[in-house]
Amino acid sequence: MRVCIILEGSYPYITGGVSAWVHDLLLGLPEIEFSLFTISPEPDMPLRYKLPSNVVEHRNFVVSDPHPSTVKVRNPGKILKEIVRLHGRFFSGDVPDLSGLIQSIPEGYNLSKLALRSQEGWAMVVEANQRRNPIYPFTDYFWAWYSAHALLFRVLAAPMPEADVYHAVSTGFAGLAAYAAKSRKGKPFLLTEHGLYHKEREMEIRRSSLVKGYQRDLWISIYNQISRLCYRKADLITALFEENRQYQMDFGAPEERTMVLPNGIDIGRYSVQRHKRPGFHVGLVGRVVPIKDVKTFILAAKIVLDEVKDARFYCIGPTDEDPAYYEDCKMLVESLRIGDRFEFTGRKNVLDYYEFLDVVALTSVKEAQPLVILEAYCAGIPVVSTRVGNVPEMLAYDDRFLAYAKDSVQIAKGILYIYKHPEEITELIAKNREKVLTFYDKRILLERIRGIYHQLEQGKG
Repeated sequence: MRVCIILEGSYPYITGGVSAWVHDLLLGLPEIEFSLFTISPEPDMPLRYKLPSNVVEHRNFVVSDPHPSTVKVRNPGKILKEIVRLHGRFFSGDVPDLSGLIQSIPEGYNLSKLALRSQEGWAMVVEANQRRNPIYPFTDYFWAWYSAHALLFRVLAAPMPEADVYHAVSTGFAGLAAYAAKSRKGKPFLLTEHGLYHKEREMEIRRSSLVKGYQRDLWISIYNQISRLCYRKADLITALFEENRQYQMDFGAPEERTMVLPNGIDIGRYSVQRHKRPGFHVGLVGRVVPIKDVKTFILAAKIVLDEVKDARFYCIGPTDEDPAYYEDCKMLVESLRIGDRFEFTGRKNVLDYYEFLDVVALTSVKEAQPLVILEAYCAGIPVVSTRVGNVPEMLAYDDRFLAYAKDSVQIAKGILYIYKHPEEITELIAKNREKVLTFYDKRILLERIRGIYHQLEQGKG
């Protein structure tokens, strides 16, 4: 059996989160052959993981490359007329079936030039501009349209590895590629979402100062429509927790093709032998990048350190993914004069820190179901976190240990509560560990995924 895992901007080039989940999946199902189809922004990115031996193929698709056509079609005009027919429906909020269109476009055929240099294609762009974008210059609309559709056409043209199941680990371009493979090859399409791709992209777009006006609206519309398409065409859709499953259904996913499949961890690996150190030790486990909001962790550290003189804080994770942000964080530590008690460790074995940490803090502005919370619970460490994704449920909706994003004061209060109530926290630690052992054992979850693959392969998904 061979499964093609389709990824966008994650494994094996980025560590943590989704990438860690994928790596564990590959290692945990050694009898299954895997092909990787990765969608990357640039070529020759260094691998952050050593690929397991059951990864028999890795095909990296660089979306920034032009990808000229390598094959020809007999009747390109017919294809273009079908695109024009479906285009208006797709961008008006409808979700038309694109299977017939995709089947008429062979792998390796890029529609970009045809769409721009034909009379039908040009008329489509002009008409769409007049209808949707009358107050902006035509050049703005044209380049927004071209950049968006060039990416879509490139992904649809991408030759996919042969497989029995196509497993996309998000909607977006990864999901679109999986849908194209299903349409052309007649194989099942499994969609796994850790977060909600279209929501995450919309947040990024709205924060960006580079994407404005119609370009902003166009990109948000495209990501929303691709997600709707993937939800309706996937054979099975998984979410990490029930709230996200409800969002998927609200966006068009059929209830009978959705299920909750939570994260899991290696219970044995994270059942560490604890070694209490003098002092009070607080750690953030994660990459030093804006989405982890390390600056809020630093500000909370300052508040705690002013009250607990023997406290020490650690930011445990890679510092090289966003060098400018890392420099900002270091400057903040220096300006607050806490550098003697705050350490950026870089890439380390997190188990060495789980042996002695008294608190794990999570200050992210965006998460789904963070593995780090499960790891901390298994290791016997209490957690303070922002209210993101499934975190409130994981922390039993306990307001003492939850804070809204950017609220360093409340994060600090949660840490101080743990410091001041050791006996109560001991009971909480035991309850949290039992929860992980019961619901989040990776072995059980891997067995469920193995079963899903075989059911889909046999046409029983």
